[in-house]
This record gives sequence, C-alpha cells and structure tokens, in this order.
Amino acid sequence: ANAGDSRAVLSVDGEAKPLSFDHKPVNQDESARIVKAGGFVEFGRVNGNLALSRAIGDFEFKQNKMLSPEEQIVTSNPEITEHQITEKDEFVVLACDGIWDCLTSQKVVDYIRRGIAARLPLEKICERIMERCLAKESDLGGVGCDNMTITIVAILNGRTKEEWYDWIAPK
Repeated sequence: ANAGDSRAVLSVDGEAKPLSFDHKPVNQDESARIVKAGGFVEFGRVNGNLALSRAIGDFEFKQNKMLSPEEQIVTSNPEITEHQITEKDEFVVLACDGIWDCLTSQKVVDYIRRGIAARLPLEKICERIMERCLAKESDLGGVGCDNMTITIVAILNGRTKEEWYDWIAPK
C-alpha cells in the first residue's frame, strides 16, 4: 500500500519493477480529483504548495465536510498493489522522494546489486546511496536537499543471507 511520494521497487533478475506509483499532483487521475474537490495544481503542487497528492497529514487540504476522505483535495487513501513472490525476485527497495528525485528506479537497483556483489551489508549500501544523493552545495535547485529514507528488503526464498548474496553476486 502506498499514499504519497515514497516508492517500492522490486528487483526481478536485476530489472526494476514498480510496486507502487508516486502520487504527484501532475498525474492525470490525481489532478482530476484535486480539481473536482475544489483545489488546483500550480507549479506541480497542490494549491501551489504541497508536492504530493496523497498524504497522512496535511489536514488543511482535507476540510471539505461534503466530501468523503477519498474525495478530498489531498487524500490518505492508499493505492494497493499485490505481487506474488517468484524465484526471480531478489529484493524490494523502499525509499522516499529524496532518493527517487536523484536516481531512477533502475539505477537504484543496479547500485544495490553492485553493493551485493561487493558483499557490502545492506545498511552500508543504503548509506552509500544516500551519500550519493546528498547535495554538495545547497544551490542545486533542491535536488539532494530533501529528507532521505531508504531500506532494502532481501527476498531470501528459503536461502540464508550468505546463500542469497552468493545467488545475486555473480549475476
């Protein structure tokens, strides 16, 4: 389930497969709901302010008592995706927009797989991805200045951690 601009990506034999979709005000369905609820999208933001169209908080965008929670300018209604795990599924990476605004889903999957091949602990791979996304200077148009959260979930499929590393490393 997802509500916001964090993203879940699955690595399937090294290919990035989205398990969630970013809820941005510029997305056609999201924009239509915002406008129908009495809001507007300006500069890619809800009412020129909020950069995402679904959120748990942001109550100032959820004040219309005539609308259900799902119909509000900003809703916390999650989008739910189901996926049956297969033998080709390697790991899931969950990260917020501070990562995805800097790197594509495929680049993150590639970076993680290189870290696994180098036998780095998953937490170290996460640290390195965040370091890569950090802005060296603050005048980079906001990229690399956002908060960052990332975690990697190994899909062991009955393997030990060591067997999992051995399985992915040579690919």
